[in-house]
Amino acid sequence: MQKQGNKKIKLKIKKGDEVIVTTGKDKGKRGTVLAIRVETNGKARALVSGVNLIKKHVKANPHANETGGIREKEGFIDVSNIKLYNANTNKGERVGIKILEDGKKVRYFVKSGDLVLETK
Repeated sequence: MQKQGNKKIKLKIKKGDEVIVTTGKDKGKRGTVLAIRVETNGKARALVSGVNLIKKHVKANPHANETGGIREKEGFIDVSNIKLYNANTNKGERVGIKILEDGKKVRYFVKSGDLVLETK
């Protein structure tokens, strides 16, 4: 759950999840969520490894012993453009939340009904 001002935004994708891109120039690519950021307008964006690579022009810094040039790094992508990857079906699926008999909340894949394995 991410906080944006006084408003809490419930996200079903978390840091460390393996996701697949559903739309855009990187459609079909898989990666791990490195970070999640909530914008001021309430939209959530995710930083996914190996997806949405952007070129950053870096000036040389001799004090930090860095050379200048063009570096590639990941950019943020909207969470509506990614789905959680289900290893059993090899597809991206929507995620729901259900409460077990013992009262614990768990995430599950809507189409297949499989539980999402939590990564720590």
